[in-house]
Amino acid sequence: MLDPNLLRTQLAQTAEQLRALRGFELPVADVEALESERKQLQTRTQELQNLRNTRSKLIGVAKAKGEDSAALMAEVAAIAEELKSSEVRLDVIRDAIAAIALTVPNIPDASVPVGSDESGNAEVHRWGTPRAFEFEVRDHVDLGAHRGWLDGETAAKLSGARFTVLRGGLARLHRALAQFMLDLHTGEHGYLEVNVPLLVNADSMQGTGQLPKFEDDLFATQVGEVKRYLIPTSEVPLTNIVRNDIVDDAELPLRMTAHSMCFRAEAGAYGRDTRGMIRQHQFEKVELVSIARPAESAGEHERMTRAAEVVLERLGLPYRRMLLCSGDMGFAASKTYDLEVWLPSQNSYREISSCSNCDAFQARRLQARWRNPETGKPEPVHTLNGSGVAVGRALIAVMENYQNADGSIAVPEVLRPYMAGLTQLD
Repeated sequence: MLDPNLLRTQLAQTAEQLRALRGFELPVADVEALESERKQLQTRTQELQNLRNTRSKLIGVAKAKGEDSAALMAEVAAIAEELKSSEVRLDVIRDAIAAIALTVPNIPDASVPVGSDESGNAEVHRWGTPRAFEFEVRDHVDLGAHRGWLDGETAAKLSGARFTVLRGGLARLHRALAQFMLDLHTGEHGYLEVNVPLLVNADSMQGTGQLPKFEDDLFATQVGEVKRYLIPTSEVPLTNIVRNDIVDDAELPLRMTAHSMCFRAEAGAYGRDTRGMIRQHQFEKVELVSIARPAESAGEHERMTRAAEVVLERLGLPYRRMLLCSGDMGFAASKTYDLEVWLPSQNSYREISSCSNCDAFQARRLQARWRNPETGKPEPVHTLNGSGVAVGRALIAVMENYQNADGSIAVPEVLRPYMAGLTQLD
């Protein structure tokens, strides 16, 4: 969430920023009314606490002198009753303000271009040259139909639409991609491999910003009174590892990676992306998460994005880096780079990784802090997350970019050690 002081002392300015940059309408009148009542109640509560303490001392003095303290005791009882009522109401007001704050997106960094949708995104650079094919290019669905490697019909029988069964060499290639990414990020990029739960509680989802705003995009389970959510990305459990913690300065930056299943309802998704594996309810990613000192998070963001780029370069997949505009970023992000990989069948670049700096936005929700050695005081950390990269989309890109005229698929050289030396899927 945003710094609460912005809503208390710079409400109009913050509302204008959110409107201009995010297209988000902050309910200013509601916040003003709640803040006004909060201030009045807080002042009155403090007055009542002081009055109760003062009168209670007088009762002790009166009893010590043998004087009648009945009137004072009645007054203290009345004060205590009003105080309790005031404290209850103050909690209600604070909860109402917090509920609004949880719906407010992050403010974009000053370096982010202003725009309302993806047309406002800025290309940073490109790598690689798309291959010129001498035959008609097939998409990954047609390529995967060869030998029944990619089977949507059986998956639909098992689970419904937007699921896929992978078989044989293609299933092995998918596994090889994940293993390659993990080895790269742990071996060369210094990330700690972590195996995380796929089911998390509501506090975890709220901490990283999925709740309450995006509940319709989540899969939930309930056993008895206990409700848990299937993770949409391992960013959620990885980042929540530091929830309610004060991280020692010597541990920062804390870099973690995880390969996990991811689950998204994809409410409202339609069109070409529902064909094949591009937009699925269940998919796999190798995620990167960093917990950083505030002064170092911008550099950590560049480092993380570069780690994801190296994956694509080692695989020989042409890509471009895009700086997302203010209206196209995720809810919690202050700055985001998307990496888009070249898909020959679509003759375009498509997103395969999104790397975001969330600054202190998630940390405030998580109560995740570090002890600043300069001040000796706990302060919010900065959190960052990125795909390093989406395994299914990497598989699609490899299939299409490495396809042969006969429908076979060459295995990228970097993956061959994970495929027992296999050079081609026939």
